[in-house]
Amino acid sequence: MRRFSLIAALALATALTAPALADEVPAPAPVAAPARAQAPAAAQPAPRLVLAIAVDQFSADLFAQYRRHYTDGLKRLQEGAVFPSGYQSHAATETCPGHSTLLTGTHPARNGIIANNWFDPGLARADKRVYCSEDLTDPASTSSNPVVSASLLKVPTLGEWMKRANPASRNVAVSAKDRAVAMMGGHQLDTAYWWKGSSFVTFKGRELSPAAVAQNAAVAKVLKSGAPALNPRPWCGAQDRAVAVGKSAVGTGRFRLEPGKADAFRISPRMDHATAELAIRLVDELKLGQGAAPDLLSVSLSATDYIGHAVGNEGLEMCIQMAEVDVAIGKLLTHLDARGIDYAVVLTADHGGLDAPERSNQQALPAAVRVDDALRPNELAKAITARTGVTAAQGPLLYADGASGDFYVSRSVSAPDKARVIDALTMIARAHPQVAAVYTNGELARMPVPTANPQDWSLVDRVRASFDPARSGDVLILLDRAVTPIPEPMPGAYIATHGSAFDYDRRVPMLFWRKGLTPFEQGAPVATVDIAPTLAALVGIKAPAGTWDGRCLDLDGGAADTCAVK
Repeated sequence: MRRFSLIAALALATALTAPALADEVPAPAPVAAPARAQAPAAAQPAPRLVLAIAVDQFSADLFAQYRRHYTDGLKRLQEGAVFPSGYQSHAATETCPGHSTLLTGTHPARNGIIANNWFDPGLARADKRVYCSEDLTDPASTSSNPVVSASLLKVPTLGEWMKRANPASRNVAVSAKDRAVAMMGGHQLDTAYWWKGSSFVTFKGRELSPAAVAQNAAVAKVLKSGAPALNPRPWCGAQDRAVAVGKSAVGTGRFRLEPGKADAFRISPRMDHATAELAIRLVDELKLGQGAAPDLLSVSLSATDYIGHAVGNEGLEMCIQMAEVDVAIGKLLTHLDARGIDYAVVLTADHGGLDAPERSNQQALPAAVRVDDALRPNELAKAITARTGVTAAQGPLLYADGASGDFYVSRSVSAPDKARVIDALTMIARAHPQVAAVYTNGELARMPVPTANPQDWSLVDRVRASFDPARSGDVLILLDRAVTPIPEPMPGAYIATHGSAFDYDRRVPMLFWRKGLTPFEQGAPVATVDIAPTLAALVGIKAPAGTWDGRCLDLDGGAADTCAVK
């Protein structure tokens, strides 16, 4: 295997200023770029800070499309170890399962996070829905307004392993999404913030620190005054084209912010800037990377996902976002440099995404379609009842989060009737031309979890990697390639999505960087479950055999081996 080391270089400030939110964030003093190393560095001590960045919905395709245009943080990280073909190996390519793999080193089949939402037909609540990062033991928690917790995550995260090795290690996580914070941080988070409504919040019973209070004040100032449109870079011209979607059009937005529009703030590059600025404040407030033990800072940037859902991922809006997320990451890295912190970075994504079919049809993908209404859960239930005569004594016959994924049969039907419902659902779904595959819980339970290269996994292998017999549905339905599971587009909210078992959703970049190591690019496929064992080795954690589903990636270009933990 080729070995490498990463280069010490600082990202140049972008010529176009990002929309500043935090006037109070101390501006780092200019730092001269160190000279390029002429030879592989000797083995280094453990970094004092591990920075784990997840860019939500940042597919390998987006990275390939825009990588030559990055001038700031993402340019810097390309001067490290670049794995352009990383895999979220499993089929449930959603935010919660994707984030759950990054710092646990385990697939959803093992860590239990099978989807953003699943159903428990035996649950007392009426909707039977379980949100992936809620505390089911708290009576105040609901699936739509959860009391946030990582209690449903069945395994520890890297931050927890670091605290076991040395309780002085701090485990800190920030994001716009609570599920990203919970899945990357785990059960023992020292500091955690996510966005709710119009400000950053934290766990129930905790107070906001001065850093969070200051960041919320900065955001409130912008929300009160509004903000002008963002200027696209010159290379965005080809994406600046209106495409009709439903009763509206997308593709030409510039993110002008009207006063008081908190949701428009969230669905914009400003959300990533606010998240990065809060991370910067926390670095200084907690003196991360400057303590007696290595610290972990997890930063999940959510705007790429919000924008991808609202307007798709091939328009002017995404082109602007790709430039702005580059700047936001660069600000964070430059701040760490200015503080003189020895840090190691990994950047990846929780999943990829599929553009709106209306635009894909114009870009050489005529097979792109919206899902047939006949595959909606309520329509499938009607078809099953018409075929079998079975109805639920209470509530719906089927529980499901949409036209694809896990389907659960009501517990109000008898065991023989449940078997008839499963048989009918399986037959109806398999006969539909938009369905790629259908599996029952029993079929999947009999399969071994795959261990081969995820690039070569079959569809059923991918499903098995996100299957938990206690949490997964009675039947799992996979839609075919390029079928968008959104029957009716809602521009500005949901027109495009992810969650399929296909590589546009599974393939993500994996970038590692640390000062003093020589860069390289490895095109061979790797997996996001490789990240945790790789970082664990960097900070000197020797976990028991079988802890990880992935493998350690050697990040040294010389005779030393970063995977060799003494």
